[in-house]
Amino acid sequence: MPLERALEEARKRGLDLVEVGPQADPVVCRILDYGKYKYQQEKREKRKQKVQKLKEMRFTSQIEAHDFETKVRRIREFLEDGDKVKVTVIFRGREIVHMDRGRELLERLKRAVEGLGRVDQGPKVQGRTLQMLLVPAAPSGSGSGGKSKENDHGAKGQEES
Repeated sequence: MPLERALEEARKRGLDLVEVGPQADPVVCRILDYGKYKYQQEKREKRKQKVQKLKEMRFTSQIEAHDFETKVRRIREFLEDGDKVKVTVIFRGREIVHMDRGRELLERLKRAVEGLGRVDQGPKVQGRTLQMLLVPAAPSGSGSGGKSKENDHGAKGQEES
């Protein structure tokens, strides 16, 4: 339909002529209420956004190898889903004097999730716990906004984290 005729038809109905397929040949247009169309597009875009959740995984300093592997598998799933993971090592009773075991555990965990996640907050002592925050690794090619200092330093900044 010619452009003039389409515009006339849209005015007659009290609607707008909206271009929906600019790359097509010929260009595809629709007669519709533009305000409603824009609202529905915004609603569709909001639905696509992933909400990042904070998950927590708790360990003890005396964890067995199989239990450790099971928890690492779950952490990897959380990171693949785009969730942050707060890892907590709990020290009970006199275990607190062996803080180095907790640090070794977190170091092993960091190596186990190396491709999927990175450490956002390093191991930090809070009372009788040792905590570390893991975030999903940024997709290659697009830098994350929160880590601009590291990106400015290139490979040197990544080795330090």
